[in-house]
Amino acid sequence: MRVDARRQVGAMPETSEEAVRTAEVETYDDELMEQAHRAAAAWLRSLPERAIPPRMGVDDVADALGRALPETGEPADEVIARLAEQTEPGLIAIGSPRFYGWVIGGTQPVALAADWLVSAWDQNAGLRLITPGAAAVEEIAGEWILDLLGLPSGSDVGFATGATMAQFACLAAARDEVLRRAGWDVEQEGLAGGPRIRWIAGEERHGTMDLAARYAGLGAPTVVASDEQGRIDVDALAAELAAGTGPVIVALQAGNIHSGAFDPFAEACRAAHEAGAWVHVDGAFGLWAAASPRLRHLTAGLADADSWSTDAHKTLSVPYDCGIAIVRDVAAMRRALSMHASYLQATTVGADPHEKVAELSRRARGIPTWAVLRHLGREGLAGLIDRLAGSAKIIADGLRELPGVEVLNEVVFTQVCIALEDDAATEALSTALWEDGEVLAMTSRWHDRAVVRFSVSNWGTDAAQARRTVDAVARVLGELRAGA
Repeated sequence: MRVDARRQVGAMPETSEEAVRTAEVETYDDELMEQAHRAAAAWLRSLPERAIPPRMGVDDVADALGRALPETGEPADEVIARLAEQTEPGLIAIGSPRFYGWVIGGTQPVALAADWLVSAWDQNAGLRLITPGAAAVEEIAGEWILDLLGLPSGSDVGFATGATMAQFACLAAARDEVLRRAGWDVEQEGLAGGPRIRWIAGEERHGTMDLAARYAGLGAPTVVASDEQGRIDVDALAAELAAGTGPVIVALQAGNIHSGAFDPFAEACRAAHEAGAWVHVDGAFGLWAAASPRLRHLTAGLADADSWSTDAHKTLSVPYDCGIAIVRDVAAMRRALSMHASYLQATTVGADPHEKVAELSRRARGIPTWAVLRHLGREGLAGLIDRLAGSAKIIADGLRELPGVEVLNEVVFTQVCIALEDDAATEALSTALWEDGEVLAMTSRWHDRAVVRFSVSNWGTDAAQARRTVDAVARVLGELRAGA
């Protein structure tokens, strides 16, 4: 019996010529692009003076946009107008020079312009031979980063979404390599049944290290003591290393999220390597201190590690998103992260970009990084870093003079943590700053105290903005105390 395949469940129905008529292809209308540019420019012009918190919540914005999917499409210009007008009240002014809520750098104009080109070019930047323009720009950016940070030339540099995935890429390389040294092939055998890896970190590590380690199948860390500023205790690290055997990964930190402090890299790397450990440095914002002659001493011994992670969308001020994974042992990185398929035109020179991060398909996010570095040069980058650190010191010095305000950390880089007489007063100050809108600094907990943390990360935060910040905090604190 013959079966009509067209009547089988899931079979493709006959297609009429009408159903596959020639599409009405929209052109890239200059006016549509100009409309988007005007909306973007209006937003950017508003940043220096607008209130920082959003004015509307998620549900209000969703209602304004319209929740129902239209049966027939809306003209492109109306879509862009709707998006710009109805979304804007729900945006937080992250690009404000007085935004200190988290370590977020805003966007330098040259980086934004480059990022617009990245979107227009729309290159899937995973394959070196297929997108040579994007690969060339990113490879140059990677070489410059190694040079600026004083890291080993020839290390692999991959551009990921952010510090979490950059850390994952580094930990994947570390995991596979320390197991390989122990005689275990992760690629063939997986993790189950293999030697357990100890990964050791200070008690004040950033939470994304734990997250990246979970992604890598490493479980929870073995935690060793840190000092009062969050720097890992090298004696405690050495004792923990001596207490166990087997494959080990040690995680260090460049820039504590509360104090800005840096681990003693030279001593910690020496102790770790004597025990056969792989050393990774989480430097999401602090790694850039190595590019400043004035601040480079904070990173002494940094180059002794085996891998490093940082963000370009923090201190370097490129648009979200751009994390950077750096690994000294290029073979280890590529073994852990590469894939091969017959339809992919793999390079025979160097490495494809997808072999350095956990993405096959990705945008060319290294291009804005290249643009910023080309625009600033070595001196300009050092000046940017020094300006951020200097602004943090101005803020700390000014806040220290206010009645009842205690600066809790040694201000060595770009972080300032303050507290008032008790947790309730400290949290009330943060709330009052949010409601006032001129300055945004968020609460956290450090040393079992509520703190208000100022993360000085925006490229536009200079001495004038730092002094304005102190004046705004003084005004809000005075109003708060007057109303108590």
